Amino acid sequence: MTSPIDTLNAFYDAERRYMAAGGAAAGASFDEMAATLDPAIELHQSPDLPWGGEYRGHEGFRDWSLKMSDAFDQLSVEDARFFVSGDTIVILCRLVTRARRSGQVHDAPMAQVVTVRNGRIAEFRPFYWHVPDYVAASGKAIRAA
Repeated sequence: MTSPIDTLNAFYDAERRYMAAGGAAAGASFDEMAATLDPAIELHQSPDLPWGGEYRGHEGFRDWSLKMSDAFDQLSVEDARFFVSGDTIVILCRLVTRARRSGQVHDAPMAQVVTVRNGRIAEFRPFYWHVPDYVAASGKAIRAA
């Protein structure tokens, strides 16, 4: 049986390859990421981000990945430390991104709360350090509330 951390690392690897392949703009396949996600996945992103909002199911997650890959051509979770309680993982890490338009690299602390059930990710809740920096790096405007 796959551990929750193994599942999460498989997602991170798939996400990194998706972004490195150019994301949706370059026709990168979402299938490898989808294989790590529960069909009813819930992703909760800060509404202050250009890609903010609530995303549900594989189609919702694919929609989020389109927005992220439009903003960034590289995305990597680095120096991850995992704290596991049952099916919940708290991750303290650095999120390193490179803006697609400007080439600007952004490296900042991040925390995530992830739920894994039956070997697949059921819920993601990321907490970004200083959201305005991500907005600026993405080249997008801050969303109106």
